[in-house]
Amino acid sequence: MISKDKLEQLIINTIRTLSIDAVQKADSGHPGTPMSMAPVGFTIWDKFIHHNPNNPDWPNRDRFVLSAGHASMLLYSILHILGYDVSIDDIKSFRQLHSKCAGHPEYGLTPGVETTTGPLGQGVATSVGMAIAEKWLSTYFNRPGHEIIKYNIFAIASDGCMMEGLSSEAASLAGHLGLGNLIWIYDNNHITIEGHTALAFSEDVAARFMGYNWHVQRVGDANDLELIEQSLDRALKETDQPSFIIVDSHIGYGSPNKQDTSAAHGEPLGEEEVRKTKNNYGWDPDKKFYIPDEVKEYRNDVIARGNKFEKEWQEKFSRYDFEYPELAKQFIQVQKREVPNGWDSELPTSPPDPKGIATRISNGKILNAIGKHIPWLIGGAADVGPSTKTYLDNASSFEKDVYSGRNFHFGVRENAMSAISNGMALSKIRPYVSCYFIFSDYMRAPLRLSCLMQQPVIYIFTHDSIALGEDGPTHQPIEHLASLRAIPNMDVIRPADSNELSVLWKYIMKVKDHPVALILTRQGVPTFDRSQYGKAEGALRGAYILADSKGKPDIILIGTGSEVQFCLGAHETLKEQGIKSRVVSMPCMNLFESQDPSYREEVLPSSIRARVAVEAGSTYGWGRYIGLKNIDGSVIGMRDFGESAPVADLLKEFGLTSDHVVQEAKNVIKRFKERKRKIT
Repeated sequence: MISKDKLEQLIINTIRTLSIDAVQKADSGHPGTPMSMAPVGFTIWDKFIHHNPNNPDWPNRDRFVLSAGHASMLLYSILHILGYDVSIDDIKSFRQLHSKCAGHPEYGLTPGVETTTGPLGQGVATSVGMAIAEKWLSTYFNRPGHEIIKYNIFAIASDGCMMEGLSSEAASLAGHLGLGNLIWIYDNNHITIEGHTALAFSEDVAARFMGYNWHVQRVGDANDLELIEQSLDRALKETDQPSFIIVDSHIGYGSPNKQDTSAAHGEPLGEEEVRKTKNNYGWDPDKKFYIPDEVKEYRNDVIARGNKFEKEWQEKFSRYDFEYPELAKQFIQVQKREVPNGWDSELPTSPPDPKGIATRISNGKILNAIGKHIPWLIGGAADVGPSTKTYLDNASSFEKDVYSGRNFHFGVRENAMSAISNGMALSKIRPYVSCYFIFSDYMRAPLRLSCLMQQPVIYIFTHDSIALGEDGPTHQPIEHLASLRAIPNMDVIRPADSNELSVLWKYIMKVKDHPVALILTRQGVPTFDRSQYGKAEGALRGAYILADSKGKPDIILIGTGSEVQFCLGAHETLKEQGIKSRVVSMPCMNLFESQDPSYREEVLPSSIRARVAVEAGSTYGWGRYIGLKNIDGSVIGMRDFGESAPVADLLKEFGLTSDHVVQEAKNVIKRFKERKRKIT
């Protein structure tokens, strides 16, 4: 029988050789880090992670995040060896079309992958959200003698992760919150794509993390299994601080010609170098994708152990369910992303009001009405909560040792805030985050990952247009609506008044598989008289007829958000002048496009090509609704940056008024009439 030490080394070398074979076969990928960090990855999974390969989504599992996503074969090889549903054929198809083993780990594609990684720094920042979620869930659900939630989060980070500013934002907040359930392992191999890190990186990373209030250790050799185990054990015992373990490694370990070079970072070793490397591991160089029998037997032991872990937890949960049935019911709702019955019973409605209210203010009232009934609706802002109106009035703040709080203070860290919200959503909490719309620019990478991972994060963006006025173009979003709408799986919602917004929350809270971005005003907008105009419930279909003419309209006016009022104002003026118009409020293009064709045709008949769209943002993307510029319809919007000036002056300057909509509507109608005369 093989000794424990020899078995461990055999497993480690299996991880290495599977990884280099997969990269070589694909003729693409990053072999170096799997070769160097295989001992660390093995030790984490073998000795410290509670998991079940037969049920990768078991709620109380420990989480592992490969933030160094380019080293994906390290994770795929480990998952295959441990018995996850990642076959040897999946590994052989690494980086190929429809493979479970994509170039970078993708959540939802590969069993055992906890989050999509690849953009450096995103993984470690997301792991902070996972650690926050565990703290909140355990505080909310656990009871004396009934600890149903207690797990840790492990993340492997690269030199690139350390260089990205995102990791600094996230680490700073994690240290402030004292997240003792979080462990980052830094693969300190000194190599990036361009060469040695000394080219651009010379800081004292250990001192930096001690300054962030992390517990810092160092392992001088990635192959020292005993020291790795001791360091991880100490990290788990340190419960008042997150832990940071610096592991000195040799990228491409074992490769006679490519170890410690950038060549091992982003390209296959080459057939001859693979053979030489396998010889160094004591491996048969003629064998490819080889799994020794002893490793297969080890897999069986891992699966049996995982089944035991989950069975013990299920027994715990059964006792918990008996003692605390209501909490157990809520826990299941959280896991299934369901909402409790009656969650929308206090959604407010607003009476008609020509002056109205800013949608950011009405949203704060709605958020609080919902928050009373959904305890796991949790969130906050990047230091602008008083302005974005996103505080839950009857909840405390989430702070160190007050992990029951539901109001988050992310500080001025928009990028980390978004990545952290992904980690919270992946842990089944329902997070919302907020900031001024202009600063969604800082959030683009994690926001895009929300869409890619299909996570129902709620993004609340306020101060949505040039109507910020004197703050000027640095704070006035122009291209942001168009750019968010361009991201697949993103619902961008810009409500016209408080009642549209309230109705749309009925849709938002039932979304389970994609994020939503709410785009809200700083300035007051009228609350429409729904006895005179279309019912607010029409907003649930993405676009609806708000006001109409008797008989076929001469023109359709389409607006979103704060500009719908100008369309309505123009509609009334045109009616007085004998011109028939229809006003369509379009709070969400995606939602409208998801409706059946007959409804879309009913709202925007193809026979009526005379149309004007009005939106205080870039005109890009409106062509699908108004047709070709200067031929079909027209768009009133922003084709340049704004200016610093009082709001009323700005709106007038850029044509965002009812009078300008009237004039543009007449121009479009005139153009169509002239064309018709020419044809006849």
